[in-house]
Amino acid sequence: MALKDKKVLFLLGPEYQDEEGRMPYEFLLNNGARVDVVGLQKGMLKGLYGRASIEVTRTIDEVDTSEYDAMVIPGGRGPANLRKHPEAVELVRSDFETGKTVAAICHGPQMLAAADLLKGKTITGYNTIKKEMLDAGADFVDQPVAIDANLITSRDPGDIPQFDAAIEKALT
Repeated sequence: MALKDKKVLFLLGPEYQDEEGRMPYEFLLNNGARVDVVGLQKGMLKGLYGRASIEVTRTIDEVDTSEYDAMVIPGGRGPANLRKHPEAVELVRSDFETGKTVAAICHGPQMLAAADLLKGKTITGYNTIKKEMLDAGADFVDQPVAIDANLITSRDPGDIPQFDAAIEKALT
């Protein structure tokens, strides 16, 4: 239970990528973390391809980032849907600015770009967001995981084991 006593805010948006939601969520729980799934509204949220269902237990306006040790942002279309909501962008900004771990996979870095947090940061993500990340001021690299201070980013479902390991290392 390497993550016992760690509390993680899991920011989940509509049409998240199934494995990028389910696998890190289960990894965190199976390693002892307490995980609050936070979204725009409470209830079951199905993954983009219908291979995962995760219950959103708290809304964005119900959380205080000071309660958490880390934030995880799965990819898919979830980040593009979430970034349309200023309260979601502000949640990411306020958490990141505390210096706590923020981990984003695939399209997750779109939330960091929306919050204007990528200038001078070395990140990775799904290849289709590369231009957007460069435009946001990031140095975009093609590797399974990129770590820059409190920021962990990863490319796609194939990189989930390395993504999970990086989150665990940051929290222990």
